[in-house]
Amino acid sequence: MKIVNVTATSHQVPTSLPHIDAPQRPMGVVVVRVETDAGITGFGMAPGNRLRGPIKELINTDLAEQLKDQDPLDTERLWKQLFAGFSRFGAAGLVSTSLSAVDIAMWDIKGKAFGHPVHRLLGGASDSAPAYATFGFFDYDREGLAAMAMELVGQGFDAMKMVVGSGNALDLDEDVRRIAGVREAVGPSVRLMIDANLLFDYQRALALAKRVEELNITWFEEPLVANDVNLMRDLRHATSIPIAAGQFEGTKTRHRELVQQGAVDFLHANVFYVGGYTEALKVAHLAQIYNLPYASAGGWPHHNMQLIAGIGGWGVEVHMSTWVAGETIFKDAPKPEGGKIMMPDAPGVGLTFNEDALKEYLEA
Repeated sequence: MKIVNVTATSHQVPTSLPHIDAPQRPMGVVVVRVETDAGITGFGMAPGNRLRGPIKELINTDLAEQLKDQDPLDTERLWKQLFAGFSRFGAAGLVSTSLSAVDIAMWDIKGKAFGHPVHRLLGGASDSAPAYATFGFFDYDREGLAAMAMELVGQGFDAMKMVVGSGNALDLDEDVRRIAGVREAVGPSVRLMIDANLLFDYQRALALAKRVEELNITWFEEPLVANDVNLMRDLRHATSIPIAAGQFEGTKTRHRELVQQGAVDFLHANVFYVGGYTEALKVAHLAQIYNLPYASAGGWPHHNMQLIAGIGGWGVEVHMSTWVAGETIFKDAPKPEGGKIMMPDAPGVGLTFNEDALKEYLEA
């Protein structure tokens, strides 16, 4: 089997949040098609709110040229080949996100060629992925947060995550009130996580951690600017709240640094940023070697759930905004039920794009 064509297109997909009247910022995505001479086409995707143009261009030029006439089943060889072309210049960010999209498409081809869903090719640990909901955005006031949390509990979620940083105003008092309000609403048994999205300096992260330790927080995600490994290690030793990080890191070596320096209790990765399934599987195995829970973060559960089910991971993030966008661009995608997502039985990634929606939201 040989690759005969690689094309990437960019799209702006509308999205929304439950019970919020104002529309959210559209989600930018890049959709990749890898066609073969065997009549099998693999589909990949990359998020691209700010880098849609460069991602599309890199895939349609350099990566497409390197992949032409290659066997898409050789995912390890092709990943190393593509990575080597950029490694001397740094391979995170734009490069790893673009590489991720084509790698996902090749695993889609591999699943279709062998007649198996990708989660089985990645290990087949389970036919479902535990799911947690990311819902705690600043669009909701305190009352709205509590109500949304209770709605999610009613849907079967027993784990959920909220954002801290109070709309970048860095109002720790308000953060504490919001977290405490959600904890009171859902009770002690629901796992509750907080996420600073790389926003805080050390002192502010420590101050917040100390004030909410008594609220039984499952993890404090990416608390520090730039995922500073040394400072995260210090923070981890200074608070009883477990530390999580890794969702936007671009290589397995960066995740290795987080683990070996003792900076995290939970290791995160996202197949859209770390280098696709080929690289994410190595990060998941790294977590297993060090007996650390592995979860996806950074949104887009539709593709990450395959890896979480494949390796038996802690959970896949159902980020509400990316989930709504996925409902628009995929046909009949599996939905979370009772706190988990059942894997599709279809060969490959198991997702079918809504071509009418892609055409409607296509960018020139």
